[in-house]
Amino acid sequence: MTALGPYLQRGTLSGQVQPSLDADGLVLRPWRDDDAAVVVKAYREPDICHFSRRTMATEAEALEWIRRWGTRWQEESGANWAVCTSDRNVVGRVALSRVNLYEGDAELGYWVLPGDRGKAVASRAVDGLKRWAFGSAGLMRLQLSHSVHNQGSCGVAGKTGFALEGTRRSALRHADGWHDMHLHAAVRLQGSSST
Repeated sequence: MTALGPYLQRGTLSGQVQPSLDADGLVLRPWRDDDAAVVVKAYREPDICHFSRRTMATEAEALEWIRRWGTRWQEESGANWAVCTSDRNVVGRVALSRVNLYEGDAELGYWVLPGDRGKAVASRAVDGLKRWAFGSAGLMRLQLSHSVHNQGSCGVAGKTGFALEGTRRSALRHADGWHDMHLHAAVRLQGSSST
């Protein structure tokens, strides 16, 4: 029996500069230091704070997060993009976390600022990141997890081809108690860059 090697080699991400991506009229670009105020604003927004289970008190704290997001690219453990409109305003975030090059998978997450919801921002950003992850990055599987109470995220998962795989019971603790979590996934078809 032959031992399996890694699905993707070290350097798959860190061997290149993190790219900016086109996402159907949106631009996904690496976060910059001058985005700190937007990050603070987002993590003070009640829905984002509740479902992400995070808060952000100061721009200094946000700047630390932005720099850590950049470090994760170099460590090949994650990748974060600011979601921007054509006029370059930041309206959201889309990210890969728990990147596992050995198995070729990652978890996808996102948020959109309240004033830009209802404009398909999340679904366009998720779809753009998914195309890059399965294409240029070469990942095999992406998963997306959200509270069963977050119907907006469930809709985005369905619109972007993330099939519901099941419900993880009492899987994540929020401020209002334990939440069941939906688990969705998309898999790159063999010989293809899409699901």
